[in-house]
Amino acid sequence: MSFLGNLTVITGPSGVGKGTIVRKILDKHSDVWLSISATTRKPRSGEIDGEHYMFIEKKEFQEIIDREGFLEWASFSSNFYGTPKQIVQEKIEKGTNVLLEIELEGARQIRKSFPEALQIFLAPPDLSELEKRIRGRGTESEESIRDRLEIARKELMSKKEFDAVVINEDICKAFQEIESLMGLKLTN
Repeated sequence: MSFLGNLTVITGPSGVGKGTIVRKILDKHSDVWLSISATTRKPRSGEIDGEHYMFIEKKEFQEIIDREGFLEWASFSSNFYGTPKQIVQEKIEKGTNVLLEIELEGARQIRKSFPEALQIFLAPPDLSELEKRIRGRGTESEESIRDRLEIARKELMSKKEFDAVVINEDICKAFQEIESLMGLKLTN
């Protein structure tokens, strides 16, 4: 089967700037579609089914797992999250560039289920800069910050598993490097 579009996976530690770069890509490139995850958790205030997540029941989620209908999936806090395979394949077959912003374990699963995907690891210049960014949000408890930094240390050890590592020291430069890796027309 030949593909007209591409699948790009972006991962990296919490606070590294994945969301900011993804928003910049979507704002500048109408031919890129951000995959929407399915989840069994209940919608939060303001979340729209099919826009923020695809909200489904646990029984349906399990049926999709059983028929290998996810590129990747995981369980967190007694809820399931996953990337539906069918819609991603349909978008790619139509020539759409698909982007996934996911955690490390999901990226590892996709490496097995969709090995031709471009996998990019977004890294901070160093852990002290990452800590400054997380603290700068003003939304995390001290315990949460320590937990996130410990997870980040472990995630950073995995960066050699990826096709490319982009250091986010300057958001504009990191954005342009990812644009280039994805084969997108570069912007100013």
